[in-house]
Amino acid sequence: MIPLTVREIADAVGGHMSAVAPEAIVRAPAEFDSRAITAGGMFIALAGERVDGHDFAEAATRAGAVVTLASRDVRAPAIIVDDVLQALGKLARYLVDRLPDLTIVGITGSSGKTSAKDLIAQLLAPLGQTIAPPGSFNNELGHPTTVLRAQKDTKFLVLEKGARGPGHISWLTEIAPPRIGVVLNVGAAHLGEFGDIETTAQAKGELVAALPPEGVAVLNADDPRVAVMSTKARTVFFGLSAQADVRAENVVLHNGRAHFDLVTSAGRQAVRLKLFGEHHVSNALAAAAVALEAGAELPQVAKSLNDATALSGGRMAVTERPDGVTIINDAYNANPDSMRAALNALTAIAGEKRSWAVLGNMAELGPHAQEAHQTIGAYAAELGVDRLVVIGENATSIHAGAIQSPGFRGESHQVSTAQEALAYLTTELRANDVVLVKASLSAGLQRVALDLIAGETA
Repeated sequence: MIPLTVREIADAVGGHMSAVAPEAIVRAPAEFDSRAITAGGMFIALAGERVDGHDFAEAATRAGAVVTLASRDVRAPAIIVDDVLQALGKLARYLVDRLPDLTIVGITGSSGKTSAKDLIAQLLAPLGQTIAPPGSFNNELGHPTTVLRAQKDTKFLVLEKGARGPGHISWLTEIAPPRIGVVLNVGAAHLGEFGDIETTAQAKGELVAALPPEGVAVLNADDPRVAVMSTKARTVFFGLSAQADVRAENVVLHNGRAHFDLVTSAGRQAVRLKLFGEHHVSNALAAAAVALEAGAELPQVAKSLNDATALSGGRMAVTERPDGVTIINDAYNANPDSMRAALNALTAIAGEKRSWAVLGNMAELGPHAQEAHQTIGAYAAELGVDRLVVIGENATSIHAGAIQSPGFRGESHQVSTAQEALAYLTTELRANDVVLVKASLSAGLQRVALDLIAGETA
């Protein structure tokens, strides 16, 4: 965070100061977890359903917080506002306006945002100081908190933009106006919130609609709903399409990792991704397009792609145990599109080995949930997954989709809890099996993946 006085912050957010020195300087990051506060920082007091951050203002002060941003009086130096999240957004915008040389890259899409964000950050890093959020800090809290980490010498700020409904992405672009906007895809994620895929497309399109005329829209040429998005900015297309400005040719998989030729108007370079899954080709192309627009040379882009690793946990993290069992932990999030991508990766990694898909609930699908889960079961069967273990509220639909699929030669085992699944897997796994664990975070399958990694076959 650039150094700001408490008075400057109060003026920026429209708050009043309480028991604090107006000229005291905040120079360390803003944190909403009092345990993460460092000397010179600012504590963000949020009133949650189970925990009220206002109760930890004193602890944050003892840890070094100069001031607490709060919505009511606290027993600590504070700036009091009506709405902490709105104030946080105002402060983030104030900081952005103080950094005219900062290039903001915004990313949205129904799936792949975090992986693409991590790739873009790694490709931009050789060009200058780059800040990107850890994990999926893509909402009204994580987004401005990440913005506040920018310093005077920060050159690139890479931000995911998630949405729970129309207008959310527009609001995030007002907090941190992007010069480069990336739309990866429009899929079935969050249908329970958006209602239909057309509304989802409109919401994702808010990102490129917010770009200035001198900005750049980086759009997926292979997704018809993305390719037609309207923007005032110049458009660069990425994809497998021959019409894409940044495209992949000769894509092949080696042990689940994609190799391809990266082709642009500047030439052609071989890329050998370390990341698992063919779906990362699209993410890599989007990242390459952004880096090239930011001034990177094509050979450096290819080298950075070859060197890139997964930075955010729980996303296609592949671990081989000492007994030869391979665990693919992809249990951070799930929707129909990412489920299919993960199942494709499972079969590619497994090859002739026995494949297991441990699948849990996909959240936020609303009335489409039963059909979506049944379709995923059928897709696993179609791919030839050898063993399914399905868990939780929509397990019956996944199970039915698999066993009712013509030609399914595998087995499907249905359980109610993650603990039951782990107990079953512990006794049934054999050396050299390959196991995918995939679900929305709320399903709690991260623990299954981690326990499987730590264990061995019976």
